[in-house]
Amino acid sequence: MKIKNIFLLSVLACLGVSCKKDFLNNPSTTGPTTDTYYTNAEQVNGATGLLYNSVWNDWSDKAFISVGDVLGGTVTGVQGNAQYNSFYNFNIQSTDGLIADTWKSCYKAAGQASVLIQTFEAKKAKVSDPSYLDVGIAEARFIRGFAYFYIARTFGDAPIVDNPIALTEPGKYLVPRYLQKDVLRFALEDLKYAEANLPEVSYQDGRVTKYSAKGMMAKLYLYSKDYENAKIKAKEVIDYANATGRIALNDYNAMFTSSSVANNNNKESLFSLRWLATMGWNGGNRYQLYVGPQPLLKPKPTGGNGYSAVIPSFDMLNPATGYAQNDKRRGWSVMEQGFHRADWVNDNFPDGFTYDTTGKTTDDHFIFTGTRSNIQKYVVGPNRTNEFVTPDSHTSMCTYILRYADVLLIYAEATLGGAASTSDASALSAFNQVHNRAGLPSVSSITLDDILHERKVEFAFEGDYWFDIQRQGFAKAKEMIAKQERGTLGGNGQLTSFKATLTSESQLFLPVPQAETVIDPLLLEPAVPYYQ
Repeated sequence: MKIKNIFLLSVLACLGVSCKKDFLNNPSTTGPTTDTYYTNAEQVNGATGLLYNSVWNDWSDKAFISVGDVLGGTVTGVQGNAQYNSFYNFNIQSTDGLIADTWKSCYKAAGQASVLIQTFEAKKAKVSDPSYLDVGIAEARFIRGFAYFYIARTFGDAPIVDNPIALTEPGKYLVPRYLQKDVLRFALEDLKYAEANLPEVSYQDGRVTKYSAKGMMAKLYLYSKDYENAKIKAKEVIDYANATGRIALNDYNAMFTSSSVANNNNKESLFSLRWLATMGWNGGNRYQLYVGPQPLLKPKPTGGNGYSAVIPSFDMLNPATGYAQNDKRRGWSVMEQGFHRADWVNDNFPDGFTYDTTGKTTDDHFIFTGTRSNIQKYVVGPNRTNEFVTPDSHTSMCTYILRYADVLLIYAEATLGGAASTSDASALSAFNQVHNRAGLPSVSSITLDDILHERKVEFAFEGDYWFDIQRQGFAKAKEMIAKQERGTLGGNGQLTSFKATLTSESQLFLPVPQAETVIDPLLLEPAVPYYQ
């Protein structure tokens, strides 16, 4: 979708939004105006609620895991599956549909946030107490800040559109690419505003707070190698967590196998996308549809590209490069031979689901993926009490974007600050909190490779690991990718080995979708500064 059209849709969507209590409701079609609407906090909250859900549909569908995990090597796409193959081997073209989906979702979210920001700013002059509008502006700027942070990491140099309404005017749709450092600065300015104006405690479950903003700022600073500020912001979150108990590590397995209200709104989640199974394709979480084993998720999809479309890589399953044998996250994140859930019941498994790879592919009681494993994260499973799942396997489980565990590891890495190793007590405390939860013993010294490995096993299958590789720079990224085993087992049990190769620094970023460059040739020209 062309960037002009994306922002035009953003304008239309934001001019008529629901004011119902549930912040995932779809926009209204009654078309209220700024003069007659946004007169109270509930109406503003109804508008910003959309920014957590449907605007991210296209990205969350398949691009989310392709960018973060297929590129990162934590998962393997089924060989021959065109939807994932280009990411599997770094042969990504500008015509790739998943690139278009990523671009469209990010700019749709940023566009709708921008329209709301301008609308709320205009409304402030017409009300006696604009404080509720300030919170709405801060929330929209947080979402826009995250969108541009993701754009900068994914595409590098990219367009920035502060005023999407102006972009819809005739002749105004030509936008250049701006330098990545300026895209990051734009994102940071939004996050700083959010930090200053969001409440300390969510006014509604799932909403971002000033500590969500501080955590996201810490992540952006770390990406930019600004270790001092990354450490400062991460420490502010940690200190608040220690003082109040409102932020804390949670039950890891429960976070990723339950869509209950308690788990969706747990203390570890600092920012997540919010889904409703009842919204189906237009707002339910689809992740289970692609990663779950086929025999578990009856009825099977009618198409051939459904369940087990992406699976854990052998790189993740190898104790030397991925999950150690005594790392509890392996059993919490992956299904392998012998895995059992008594509460996952369907026609194939009336007494509970058992993961069995010893049979044949033609038998619905056996699993036979290319690595003889499946992703467990985000799989709710069938027929569970208080866990509604649609016939098409949509769930209400949130998609975690920023967890407290991330902030702890950011603090440890920022304290390391490029040194060979550190034994700093506060850095070790932060690192060991994450490490210990996985059942692993405390360590007394950490290196960058230790932290990157911890991030790899902590956040696998959460759409993030590629950025940990990418931010190391081309030389180290090439080395990390070259060591990964991305191959799969054939029907005879023999490994068809595959090692991906990075050959150019340009492969660290996705190309601009061809459909965009056709309508806007400026996107093919060298990037220019946004800030003068």
